Amino acid sequence: MTRMIGVGLIGYGLGGRAFHAPYVAATPGLALRAVVSRDPAKVQADLPTMRVVPTVEALLAEPDIELVIVSSPDALHAEHAIAALAAGRHVLVDKPFATSLGDARRIVAAAESAGRLLSVFHNRRWDADFLTLRALLRDGTLGEVATMESRFDRWRPSAAAVWKEARAGGSWLDLGPHLVDQALLLFGRPLAVHADLAALRADAPAPDYFRATLRYPDRRVTLHSTKLAADHALRFAVHGTRASWIKHGLDPQEAATLAGRAPGGDDWGHDAREGWLTPGDDQGAARAHPNLRGDYRLFWEALAAAVRGEAPNPVPAHEALAVMEVLDAGLRSAAERREVAL
Repeated sequence: MTRMIGVGLIGYGLGGRAFHAPYVAATPGLALRAVVSRDPAKVQADLPTMRVVPTVEALLAEPDIELVIVSSPDALHAEHAIAALAAGRHVLVDKPFATSLGDARRIVAAAESAGRLLSVFHNRRWDADFLTLRALLRDGTLGEVATMESRFDRWRPSAAAVWKEARAGGSWLDLGPHLVDQALLLFGRPLAVHADLAALRADAPAPDYFRATLRYPDRRVTLHSTKLAADHALRFAVHGTRASWIKHGLDPQEAATLAGRAPGGDDWGHDAREGWLTPGDDQGAARAHPNLRGDYRLFWEALAAAVRGEAPNPVPAHEALAVMEVLDAGLRSAAERREVAL
């Protein structure tokens, strides 16, 4: 029989409610046993029998918790992850890994010292569109990629009065980790980063726009986000030596869990909005290209197996640290208005 892994969750905001608790419940071998929250009623509205504790210290005093998920506000990631590691727990940290490269390095050092598994929640590796793009690159359909634009745009013309709108680094440390992680998986470490961050909404307390160019020897990758895009459907525009692939629309898994649907079912992760593939040698033969199915459950299944020592870590700490190095370079580039070498 599969050994059950007791899980403790720090925080029950959007991440805890939509991206962590439902997937722990859906993953064989994982059992959510306690949640840290100042609002027990909010947790128990979704999870009526869940044990809710007021502090991280109380969670770490629970003897039946082996894996701790850190989904607290970004500025607390390092403090909470290091405390959990020091208490002998394996740790999953939500993105961003930390609010500074220095803090990310401290977390990695704590994991190495404790001899515990450390993973970071880069779930967008299992988006339908990204899995489809990886397959197109793997089978050579696009040839050698010359340019890629990867976007997470929104239409939110007024800033909400929440801490996430005022986070240090703004959107670059919110949506940027997803886009950077995907770019590094596809193409590896760039030579340099040139980033522009700005607050374009009149009431924005932190940057709500970014455009970053990752420079490689033989390609350019552009990462883009704005919250002032009424038409925000474009997700990818990838141009290679054999073909182009354009994708609109977002992977449906986040919307499904926000709507209260538990992960599962024959249509889970099915993105019905197909990309558009245009061959370079016969542009008149452009056609819709079906998406592979997205499935965040694959991350959780791999994480559980890694905790049991049966499989590799699905997002190793050194890969998350590489993302933080690019994010840090982007912050410095925007502040100094110059390209920053890596």
